[in-house]
Amino acid sequence: MSRRLSILSIVVAAAIGARAFQPPPTMPHAQLVIVVDGLRPDSITPAVMPRLARLGQRGTMFSAHHSIVPTVTRVNAASMVTGVYPEGHGLLGNTIYVPAADAARSLDTGVRENLEKVASATSRLLTAPTLGELLARAGRTLLTAGSGSSGAVFMLDTTGSGVAVHQEFVRPPAIASRIADALGPPPPHATPNAALNRRAVDAYLMLGTGADRPDVTLMWLSDPDTTAHAKGIGTPTTVEALALVDAEIGRIEDALQARGLLDRTNLIVVSDHGFSTYTNALKLDALVAPFAHPGADGSRDIVVAEGAIYLRGSPDPARVSAIVAALQKNPAVGAIFTRPGPRGGAEGAVPGTLSYDVVRWNHPRSGDILVSPNWSDVRNEAGFAGASTQYGVAGHGASSPFDVHATLIAAGPDIREHAVSGAPTGNVDLTPTLLRLAGLQPLEAMTGRVIEEALRTGPPPASIRVEHTTERAKTADGSYELAAHISIAAGHRYLDYTEVTRRQ
Repeated sequence: MSRRLSILSIVVAAAIGARAFQPPPTMPHAQLVIVVDGLRPDSITPAVMPRLARLGQRGTMFSAHHSIVPTVTRVNAASMVTGVYPEGHGLLGNTIYVPAADAARSLDTGVRENLEKVASATSRLLTAPTLGELLARAGRTLLTAGSGSSGAVFMLDTTGSGVAVHQEFVRPPAIASRIADALGPPPPHATPNAALNRRAVDAYLMLGTGADRPDVTLMWLSDPDTTAHAKGIGTPTTVEALALVDAEIGRIEDALQARGLLDRTNLIVVSDHGFSTYTNALKLDALVAPFAHPGADGSRDIVVAEGAIYLRGSPDPARVSAIVAALQKNPAVGAIFTRPGPRGGAEGAVPGTLSYDVVRWNHPRSGDILVSPNWSDVRNEAGFAGASTQYGVAGHGASSPFDVHATLIAAGPDIREHAVSGAPTGNVDLTPTLLRLAGLQPLEAMTGRVIEEALRTGPPPASIRVEHTTERAKTADGSYELAAHISIAAGHRYLDYTEVTRRQ
């Protein structure tokens, strides 16, 4: 076989022996989604990312795009491919606690094997249909490629419905040797992660631009996230990483143009979350440790999975309340959420907390408490606003405006030209919109919406009515007050950010 592999032939080969393969109907336009991990919208400037800036000018830029809370990678990847919030898909953090998979400790979802372990233990990793499954049912093809963690790329197609290329795995496994021959051995991970990003783009150019190109491609590029975690926001190395990613986006556009495919491809660039500078003040595990008891197996009976706190064993409302009270007194702790209260509404079961329903995190796999780091609008040395109390150099995960505010830019034959939209959108809207672009009907159960104002045939962005509301909760003595600010568009609610006020 030549170096240019046929994605249709791969799918056909994978289907042999399983079911009769029906070639997908001819589609005039393909969909290419590039997830640029951790890309803050204010990083997109003509000086640093000229190709992406021009792409936005050619199509539509969305100035109110939202990450899903918790603002971490795999939560957002799961919402991107299911069109539902964590309450629907059940992937609740970058680290998760699923007792059926491991009763004593949390699991890192960046590791593909851990995700497969959860899938094996629970029968289904994501508790909602995925984009890959829906495309396959309609006889359409999906390609996923990426340079991020194996878990991030695996999350884009958890059931193996399409073709996947990652430096650590290839699906279906039967084509792994041919992919290796075509792309060569994976380069080592680096900061910036330019070589692996380039390899992911090469995979797309090889598999995604032939005569039988995939109907939808999901690509995950690990920078600037990889570099900014280590070096910080706005540092020379992170700026270099941004420029290199921009060059890869330009290389994709140039290749599509040269092959006569640019005017037949809808190109969407999105980020999973924003980014903040860390202040190294919050040690959640240490705050919770005094409330833990030894379990029957010798391990602690409290598991902290990122910002989620799980009490193993029988329910213990008194201990949950005591933990919350301690957290509310600590200035490094931001928003606190608990299960819905007995009276319903926005308040959580513990006074001074908001309900999981406010952040759409109420799933059978949810813990007893969900904690977000506190945040401020302090600027770092490079002039970028946004700090949170987590440990490290920089990152994400808070319900701050700097972590929630994410990137969305789209251009292509079906996308409105030369527009800026201030209507709220979210990563949960990606799959409904992709299905519409592919000529398929989104599921009624999807809680995301079709971004109609992005489409040439849709209403103008200025016509979308936007409302704003705030949900509040406070302790009886008023010492801790929590507010969640929410935007509403087309009947869909988007969490803008939370803020905490403490009084003596």
